[in-house]
Amino acid sequence: MNQFAKITCTGRYVPENVVSNQQLTTMMETSDEWISSRTGIRARNIVTNENTSDLCIKVAEQLLKKSGKKPEELDFILVATMTPDYGTPSVACLVQGSIAAQNAFAFDISAACSGFVYALSMGEKLIRTGKRLGMIIGGETLSKVIDWNDRTTAVLFGDGAAGVILEADTEEHFLSEKLQADGKRAKSLTSGYLENKSPFYTESSEESNYLKMTGRDIYDFSLKDVASNIREIVEEDVDYLLLHQANKRIIEKISRKLAIPREKFLTNMEQNGNTSAASIPLLLDESVEAGVLKIGSGQKIVLTGYGGGLTWGSILLTL
Repeated sequence: MNQFAKITCTGRYVPENVVSNQQLTTMMETSDEWISSRTGIRARNIVTNENTSDLCIKVAEQLLKKSGKKPEELDFILVATMTPDYGTPSVACLVQGSIAAQNAFAFDISAACSGFVYALSMGEKLIRTGKRLGMIIGGETLSKVIDWNDRTTAVLFGDGAAGVILEADTEEHFLSEKLQADGKRAKSLTSGYLENKSPFYTESSEESNYLKMTGRDIYDFSLKDVASNIREIVEEDVDYLLLHQANKRIIEKISRKLAIPREKFLTNMEQNGNTSAASIPLLLDESVEAGVLKIGSGQKIVLTGYGGGLTWGSILLTL
């Protein structure tokens, strides 16, 4: 008998420390009006004593509690992140060890703001090919790779984590997907450069560990390539679209470009900022908690991520 993947539970965790636009005005030359009018962002959560694995572990514990699943039942744990604690071990392995999911294999996926969509696609294939239960988490502590003197990036990003439980089901819920990448435009967004300090290495580099972004390139890419990607898989009867929460202007323009009513595009960047791989699952869980989305309802939604790599992609699924 064929089996298919279904999202059966959602969860999220954000740090307690809230940094408002007004607070940022004491750190750099900016204003609440400047930030909110251009991005839709008014606040973001920033860690004070936590790392990415800490956030993801909180999500994993919540998912187990809400779903009633035991950690030993998990077949796999996938974490999407561009801000891991280490190069190795992976955040996913740190989560696996912390929750004692001894039967689960675990690994990270690095696709920046497309990470959760990429990881969810991978998880769906694992279920389709025989696994029964998995956990997909998107988590970031972007605050550690931000230059807090650079207002072009510092005002945009926040920290957080969120995820889902994927289970095997007899009905098909993942209806369509399209994942894409273009490494020729890779330098449009970079972060976490690792300098080679070997005594045998003779080259020098001006690359930075800080997140660097060519804003205009990313903006144009979002309106052209991402909108085209959504158009290829969206259906007329789609209930809601959950796009990566980067900028309200991008979402408004994509809505007009695709002639899809703005009210079908759910958003939460006002209080969360851009949380990269965490943004879509954060929005998903908030929408479930608010009753806008209902697991088991059959609602048809589109999840779309886009960002560094360059990477982008969409999944059409039913809840």
